[in-house]
Amino acid sequence: MHCSLRHRFVPNILVTLSLLMTMVTGLVVAMPALAATSTPASFADLAEQLGPAVVNIYTTQTVKAGSPLEEFFSDQNRNIPEPFRHFFDIPGHQGQKPPREMKRTSLGSGVIITADGYIVTNNHMVENATEINIRLTNQKEYVATIIGRDPKTDLALLKITPTATLPPVVFGDSDKLRVGDWVLAIGNPFGFEQTVTAGIVSGKGRHLGGTPYENFIQTDASINPGNSGGPLFDVNGKMVGINTAIYSRGGGNIGIGFAIPISMAKNVIDQLKEHGKVERGWLGVMIQQVTQELADQFGLERPMGGLVGEVSPGSPADKAGIKAGDIIVTFQGMEISQMNALPSMVAQTTIGTKAEVGLIRQGKKKTVTVVIAKLEEEQTATGDTPGSSTEKDMGLTVQELTPELAQSMNIKGAAGLIIANVDPDSAAATAGLRQGDLLLEMNRVKVVNLNDFQAILKKTKNEKQMLLLIKRGDHTSFVVVKRQE
Repeated sequence: MHCSLRHRFVPNILVTLSLLMTMVTGLVVAMPALAATSTPASFADLAEQLGPAVVNIYTTQTVKAGSPLEEFFSDQNRNIPEPFRHFFDIPGHQGQKPPREMKRTSLGSGVIITADGYIVTNNHMVENATEINIRLTNQKEYVATIIGRDPKTDLALLKITPTATLPPVVFGDSDKLRVGDWVLAIGNPFGFEQTVTAGIVSGKGRHLGGTPYENFIQTDASINPGNSGGPLFDVNGKMVGINTAIYSRGGGNIGIGFAIPISMAKNVIDQLKEHGKVERGWLGVMIQQVTQELADQFGLERPMGGLVGEVSPGSPADKAGIKAGDIIVTFQGMEISQMNALPSMVAQTTIGTKAEVGLIRQGKKKTVTVVIAKLEEEQTATGDTPGSSTEKDMGLTVQELTPELAQSMNIKGAAGLIIANVDPDSAAATAGLRQGDLLLEMNRVKVVNLNDFQAILKKTKNEKQMLLLIKRGDHTSFVVVKRQE
């Protein structure tokens, strides 16, 4: 009986094992097929097809400089006796030679967008250039002229007069990109022409704190100095972004690069081509991020949108009936998942557009129609966060230290203003100030609130530099910040 049972179950076991082997074999066969459809076997065809649309940009800038040792003997180190100043040609000696003119060159990338020679690159590549040279993949070189620049989005439009028709790129749809999609970057890093790198979209809607209009695509495709202004392509060979920045501690690539979405760039490019400048839409509200605590207080299921802290009198928002305490959750039918998305949306809206703005007011949904007005130079599409102030000459934004902010930043027993943002190209950045520093004093006068801050700025408006007392962590230090003229 024992033997018959054993023989009875053996065939069943064999059948079960056979079925399992078939299923495993099917999975093994299917997995490469799935990978083949999602991951290109090679980017060689795309690189060959797209390379001719990418150009190398060489710019020349004329700068004034003193003697080679002038930078060494800076203001705080000029303890050299007068006779030796003459020997070293140190500034301050009578009969000092006038500053010498020197030429500085920069390398970058650009992309051809029309067959007759319009080229897009980054504004920071060309804004101070006295000469701009373009080299094509066939080694032909042309002198370019600037059609228009837009510092707020770091885009510039150039024009060359080619002797033959050029191969332009095809614009894609960056709004349809998904995190995890493959992308391809082509550029001129460190002068290595036609360098091709591949990676994925690591994130969307990134905001680095430079301007209110940032909405970057983040990618781990290798982007290095010299890639600036070059294109980011999808796997269909369509341009979805303009490479513009990297996040790095040492200046090299660490897998965090950023590109301007083509959905934003296209609007800027079209305006630069037609008008040579960019006009932006204006809503007229000051907004702040909706935290989980605020979401709970306002009855939201999750943190989203922008909380209106203030409405500018006479602004489009004011005329449409938007009030402080409203939470803007949609703009023209598009959800605002984060506050930072709204300024960019408004800025790209054509002046005069009747825009539908979705609000939550006292827990109830409401839609209002706003006629978008023109943004003036001193305004932003929405506005500064309430309780903050921007000092343009130094390039920093400060915010009052509320109890909630002090608790979240683990600041105890100190009164001052939090530095909320530092413009990367500003005097504050050069002096070493960072976001999160606590500002205690200005010119030896304590600052506790924004009124103190504004009063000191008004009193010292003609002074060329400011002495600041900063607390970072457990340590305080004095910093001198030069005010840009």
